[in-house]
Amino acid sequence: MKINPYLIFNGDCKAAFTFYAQALQGKLEAMMSFGETPAAEHVPKEHHHLIIHTCLKVGDQMLMASDTTPDRPTPGMSGCSISLNVDSVAEADRVFNALAEGGKVEMPLEATFWAARFGMLVDKFGVAWMVNCEKDQ
Repeated sequence: MKINPYLIFNGDCKAAFTFYAQALQGKLEAMMSFGETPAAEHVPKEHHHLIIHTCLKVGDQMLMASDTTPDRPTPGMSGCSISLNVDSVAEADRVFNALAEGGKVEMPLEATFWAARFGMLVDKFGVAWMVNCEKDQ
């Protein structure tokens, strides 16, 4: 069994996952808009650009998402963070700084009693992240 986080965006899923693919050095395995589905004729044209499903593969993990339609907006991401565990301080710095671009740092990336580096941020798309590096390599 695997647990795969699935994020819901209010129209900026494509921009978010393009950003995450670069920041996390992952591979977008799928990105399909409502207009590209066999049911496109049943979706209003103004919603065709919205993403119905995308998945980003990072290592052997998958992060997935879609947009919601304007008639069913989501109040935004809250009460949950995506936790990244990296193998080196250099990678922690790289990932944290990449995800923080245009976002808000909630806790700077620094040494803690449990980790060589730990930090928290909310990215420019409103998604909360925790970056953790247990070893100082």
